[in-house]
Amino acid sequence: MKKLRNIIAPAVVAALTLAACGGDDTATEEPAEEPAASEDTVAATQGSDLTFHMVTHSDDGPFWSVVKRGMDAACEDVGVNCVWLGSNNDPGVQVQMIEQAIAEGSDGIASALASPDQLVGPLQAAVAAGIPVVTLNSGLNNWQEIGALTHVGQDEIIAGREAGKRFNDLGATKVLCGRQEESNVALEERCNGVIETFNGEVVSQFVGLDADQTEQTNSIAAVLAADPDIDAFIGTGPVIAMSGLAAANDSGREMKGIGGFDMTPELLAAIDAGDISFTVDQQQFLQGYLPIILMYLNVTNANVAGGGQPVLSGPGFVDASNAAQVAELVGAGTR
Repeated sequence: MKKLRNIIAPAVVAALTLAACGGDDTATEEPAEEPAASEDTVAATQGSDLTFHMVTHSDDGPFWSVVKRGMDAACEDVGVNCVWLGSNNDPGVQVQMIEQAIAEGSDGIASALASPDQLVGPLQAAVAAGIPVVTLNSGLNNWQEIGALTHVGQDEIIAGREAGKRFNDLGATKVLCGRQEESNVALEERCNGVIETFNGEVVSQFVGLDADQTEQTNSIAAVLAADPDIDAFIGTGPVIAMSGLAAANDSGREMKGIGGFDMTPELLAAIDAGDISFTVDQQQFLQGYLPIILMYLNVTNANVAGGGQPVLSGPGFVDASNAAQVAELVGAGTR
């Protein structure tokens, strides 16, 4: 516990305080031997008799690498062992990883919940075994059913609402909310949030996968050509936001504003250049950092944060006022 006073940095306190507004003794034996490092299993830090597992549907992309850096930083700050387990979007593998963590006697499991129908049960089993659980990234609608301490992530409806307000400020009258997956509830919620606060009309439509950006751009251009009243676009991801910009440019359409969700270096450069108005930032570094801190405080000090509400990591916003600064942090791997 000697490091406890060092971890409650002002930034963490602020994050937890704002989030709440949104809405055993440690073992004396040596820690269990961790699995050999592989592309799915990474032993992050060592130096304590507490071991936490972070089990997600992560791939090797830039988004999840930032989540993992957040976990690494938190584990180093409090001096615990952490094991990163990424299932590469295979819920069956993620179930096996949760069961593995339980079998190893994990002191806490942080898990994303992209496939709740398959993952709720195994995480309930972890709670029944006396293991504290925190859900992260996805799981906003299921963490209480699990019996988790809290959820760390972004409320997509709230994020969409704030984006809708920005389009009001930009003077837009009709927004096309383009989705890059046809049946992804989180993306639909982002568009539904825009609908709730935008003063004009919103068209929510699937316009093609990120995997084929040329087809995606052409699909958006076709919607713009069919409806001359559309004067703004928001993509529910960073790639589709860039496709929206390309479609507007190819069509010669003057737009009141273009927005996106999440970040890529290309999107940040477009914001800095004034070509895109903003992007919604769910601050995924916090999604890796805060669950470790919350589980550590629960195990060592019986704390439960959030007051029965999720701990919101977003929405944050990146626009022309901070795009250059955030781009530097992206380069450092923490945004």
